[in-house]
Formats: sequence, structure tokens, C-alpha cells
Amino acid sequence: MNLKGKVGLVTGASQGIGFGCALEMAKAGADVVINHLAPEEAGEEAAAEIRKLGVRCLSMRGDVSEQAVMEKIIDRTIHEMGKLDLFVANAVFSEREPLLSANVPLFKKTMDVNFWGTFYGLRYVAQKMVEHKTRGSIVVISSPHAVIAMPNAMAYNAAKAAIDQMARTAALELAEHKIRVNIIHPGWTDTPGERKFYTEEQLAIAGKTIPLGRMGNIHDIGRAATFLLSDDAEYMTGSTMLVDGGITLPVWAFKRV
Repeated sequence: MNLKGKVGLVTGASQGIGFGCALEMAKAGADVVINHLAPEEAGEEAAAEIRKLGVRCLSMRGDVSEQAVMEKIIDRTIHEMGKLDLFVANAVFSEREPLLSANVPLFKKTMDVNFWGTFYGLRYVAQKMVEHKTRGSIVVISSPHAVIAMPNAMAYNAAKAAIDQMARTAALELAEHKIRVNIIHPGWTDTPGERKFYTEEQLAIAGKTIPLGRMGNIHDIGRAATFLLSDDAEYMTGSTMLVDGGITLPVWAFKRV
């Protein structure tokens, strides 16, 4: 997978899946901009790690759920890096709560980051790619939650289902411009975000219940994103890649612990 000469932007990329995507893109030769909401020093630390691979990397702090902020990040990327060929919409926010007691402001925040943040980035990146006649590639990081109604996650489920349809529609509309849009459904992935909901002991046990015997890691997802962004996937658009170790296979396929 060769991304040499390409410039990519990844949202929500100071840690977790976003950082994994940026890191694997850099390994393939791309210069990368990482967007995040972490403190500036955390973003710069992540960028410094990527620069060790011999590529350019900029850290840009900003809330993707604010349209003007997202557009400014994209404009700044093009201005400072010279162009924008690749985009990974990854930024995420999630709370787990039942419908009957759902906190409406948190529900709206989940939709704002996951749905509107993806829309603002996807739309403006596409506009710039069309304007500059860039045969670009876009990856939307979604989730099996888009098709599986997990309890206590209504806002997240709904947002992920919506961005799947958003990405497929964009793939259809942008095909005439030779801009590809694909989707990744990561399975249960070992990220700092999972510590918000589970203990280390629970995560250790969970990995053993997955058919392939472990949780996913950020490199698994990053390599999948890099493939979809590369010319190796030049005939793929509107596709959904499931990278989950078999966790969405029928429940009777699971190993028991």
C-alpha cells in the first residue's frame, strides 16, 4: 500500500483508532494532519510520533461538530500542506444510557459529533477535491452499531446508521469526480475510549470471547483504512469493510470463557 506523495487529514486522531489510521497512513508514505480535542501537548506528542516515520505531520485542535471550525481545519490543511488527497472521518463521542432516562443534551452531543461532524468534514473535503480536481479518497469510520441495535446506545446507533447512508450516497454522487468514499466497521477495539465503559479485567475477558481470540487494535483498523485510501482499492467505492475478528458472526460461533 503506497501513499507516497499524498496528504491526508484524520479527525479524532490524537489517540485510539484515529491515531492508528494516521500512523498506518504515514507508514505508507503519506503526510498527515491529525485533528483532535485533546490538550495541545497531547496532539503535538502524537504528531511527533508520526514524524519519526519521516513524513510531515501537523496537529490541529478543533471541534468537528462546529461547521466553521471543521472548514477552517480543512482550509488550513490545504494551505499548509499544499493539498488534500485523503480524508478519514473518525471523530467520535458516545454515552451509554437507556432510552427511558436518556440525557437529551448528551444525546444531541452524540449526534452533533458523530453525524454532523462527519457531514461537515465529508461535504467540505468533497467540495475542495472537486474544486481542485483531486481524485481523492475518503474513509468514514462507522460501526457495527449501524446495523445492530445495541441496548443503551440509541444515539450512537442512530448516528452510525445515518453516516453509513451518508457515505454511500456521497460515493454515488462523487463517483463522476473520481472521488471514492468507503466505510469501515471496526469491531470491539482496544482503545482508551473503551476504558470509559469497561474495566481492564472486563476487556481482558472480552477479548477471549471474540472468535479470533482477541480484541482489535488500532493498527488493525489503520491498515484497513490505508488499504481503502490507496490505489490498491481503486475499484472500491460505497463499500463497507468489516474489521471485527468475527464478533458480528452468529452468537453460537463465539468461544466461551
